[in-house]
Amino acid sequence: MNAAEQIKKFSEFLEKNYFDIIVTNVRKSNYFLVADFSELSKFSPELAELLLDQPEEAIKASELAVQGFDIEGDIKKIKVRFSNLPASQFIEIRNIRSNHIGKLIVAKGIVRQKSDVRPQVTSARFECPSCGNIITVLQVESKFKEPSRCGCGRKGKFKLISKELVDAQKIVLEEAPEDLEGGDQPKRMDLFLKSDLVSPLSDRRTNPGSKIQVSGILGEVPIPSKDGGKLTRFDLMIEANYIQPVEEDYSEIEISKKEEKEIKKVAEDPKIYSKLVSSLAPSIYGYEEVKEALLCQLVGGVKKTKDDGSTTRGDMHVLLIGDPGAGKSQLLKRISMVAPKARYVGGKGASGAGLTASVVKDEFLRGWALEAGALVLTNKGICCIDELDKMGPEDRASMHEALEQQTISISKANIQATLRSETTVLAAANPKYGRFDPYEMIGKQIDLPSTLINRFDLIFPIRDLPSTEKDSKMADFILKLHQTSKTKKTEMSTEFLRKYLAYAKRNINPQLTDNCLEEIKDFFVKMRNTGSVEGEVKPIPVSARQLEALVRLAEASARLRLSDKVLKKDARRAIDLLRYCLSNIGVDPETGKIDIDVITTGIPSSERGHISQIRDIIINLESKLGKVIPLSDIVAEAKQKNIDDAKVEEIIERMKRSGDIFEPKRNFIQRI
Repeated sequence: MNAAEQIKKFSEFLEKNYFDIIVTNVRKSNYFLVADFSELSKFSPELAELLLDQPEEAIKASELAVQGFDIEGDIKKIKVRFSNLPASQFIEIRNIRSNHIGKLIVAKGIVRQKSDVRPQVTSARFECPSCGNIITVLQVESKFKEPSRCGCGRKGKFKLISKELVDAQKIVLEEAPEDLEGGDQPKRMDLFLKSDLVSPLSDRRTNPGSKIQVSGILGEVPIPSKDGGKLTRFDLMIEANYIQPVEEDYSEIEISKKEEKEIKKVAEDPKIYSKLVSSLAPSIYGYEEVKEALLCQLVGGVKKTKDDGSTTRGDMHVLLIGDPGAGKSQLLKRISMVAPKARYVGGKGASGAGLTASVVKDEFLRGWALEAGALVLTNKGICCIDELDKMGPEDRASMHEALEQQTISISKANIQATLRSETTVLAAANPKYGRFDPYEMIGKQIDLPSTLINRFDLIFPIRDLPSTEKDSKMADFILKLHQTSKTKKTEMSTEFLRKYLAYAKRNINPQLTDNCLEEIKDFFVKMRNTGSVEGEVKPIPVSARQLEALVRLAEASARLRLSDKVLKKDARRAIDLLRYCLSNIGVDPETGKIDIDVITTGIPSSERGHISQIRDIIINLESKLGKVIPLSDIVAEAKQKNIDDAKVEEIIERMKRSGDIFEPKRNFIQRI
């Protein structure tokens, strides 16, 4: 088929199927057209085959065909993109070989790096000063090319009149982790994007971290050698023809009208919560409260932006601390499957740079480029971090800003950037000694810095305690799972649950009602002021941070019902969840009262009271006995105030460690 025939055929095909779309696109200044390959193969199998084998020729012919149409506007700019290519063209990045060069192929992966958009010359026009002849030179290679000679015999020194520029950008595509086998290292491929593929709208789709499917022509790029020539070895690059995102965040999941009706119908069911809970993780037994909290976390609260530009986050962070083998990792894995744009990270294999962002050398622009880490890649998604206690302290410290401010600031190698990480974090950790000690306070067994723990809205202890009835049910449940590969029939399929949660998060922004606020306020005031005795150090049951957590939980509860108002029952559900967490973790063992300091500082208020009493005893004795005080005197004084010997020794030891007192000689102490 010669060129004229190709253009004619394409002209027929496009006029028949896409004429109206072209007119609309030109009117909106969208200079591109996405044609469906399956339509083309129905219309003319010859053309379809030509497109796959000689894509450059065929795409040029299709663009010339469009330019032949009688449409007002700058029709010469229109680019034709082909979507829905056959499965035979899908090639994994690791399997791309030299025989694919010049063919139209489809590759899939995650965007790792991205350069800036820069203009590139496509063709230049030169004038010969001797005879005035105009010479057009197409710029195909990376070096700018000038004409070598003119028809009149002149060589060199031609005058450049004009040049055509298009926007160009380079992207590094890396294989997705789920497509890899065993110990394979993910391979990378460079993509080259031009014209409308780098327009601001498409630019958003190719941000680092997004998963894309790209169809394009595989080309070779010469590698320059050090002495100015070329090497015999060439590099590969895909010149992109069409890009479509694969992994969407909540805002990009497509929900049809029929599905929307079904979602609204399901939401009217009074048992909607139990249905959602049973569908969230059907292969994990029990943990109803945890699953309910995770559902609230998946839809999140409402992000609020004030008039002065400050924002309060809507994302909730949940921490699961529990005995080994209690199913924490299974829950995390399941959540990373249900939630759109989710990532699962293991604590031992995660570094601070891998979680936040790192600066790498960019070969393309000869400078530095930012490479996003897990918390940035899951912006508007959820990041599941397992084995949080196994991470190094420096790496954990890098998460503080991401959890509260929801940004990640980086200042390295002349790059000063603030990246958005509106990410919900679900973390799991083991207690200090691997398993919970039933006789020790849970707060003391959490081996994480208090500053980090503070940022989690809900902390669930997952305890593995033997009980005949529960163990028998759990054993039945687990053994039945092993007996058959079929999972228990749930109320909702994973796909429907995903769409339900996406719809709730995207379309429902509930408002807080007065009744709901009153309920939360009553709970907060009552909790903070119950059982306090004059003269004692008051325990602080809840702080303002938990108040915000209650608001977020209540909003999430309303979202799950697809309600635009947060009612009293939502506030109660939030209060029940928070109380469940606090009563399991934040209880002072001496007084039996809820005390938030047990979690945040590891020292309950009763112990703080004892510390201040011992300090007073030391100051009193100092005025009587002088600077050096015998330990036996302190113990005797403390006994009168009902503090036992073991407690005194523990407090003295703690004061020594913190540098308040020291031991000048054995069994004598002195204040610093």
